[in-house]
Amino acid sequence: MKKREVRYETYKTEDAEIIIVAYGTIARIALNAIKHARQAGMKVGLIRPISLWPFPEKPFVETRENAKVYISIEMSAGQMIDDIKLAVNGYAPVEFFGRTGGVVPTQEEIYLKLMTVAGVC
Repeated sequence: MKKREVRYETYKTEDAEIIIVAYGTIARIALNAIKHARQAGMKVGLIRPISLWPFPEKPFVETRENAKVYISIEMSAGQMIDDIKLAVNGYAPVEFFGRTGGVVPTQEEIYLKLMTVAGVC
């Protein structure tokens, strides 16, 4: 199943030092925040799992040499964090930014989280 069923997309991960991991609706919102951060000179990328099981490990293996931090952005209580930590295998810390109860994080909130993680604010 890992060979046939795993699906994911990446965006600007080749040089990314900060990588957002998001799926579904929040991935589209995060993509806009990433584009804004890129315009500001930040090296930010996106890993968007399409299948959550089996979890896509390959993009984490490919990015963990450059990545300084991964940020799991979810509309949940952080169910994806353990999967990310296992895929990163200790190469970088994994942060969490999420909302529950149907509250959708905004592009501005995600951008502010990026700025905070990058130490800009």
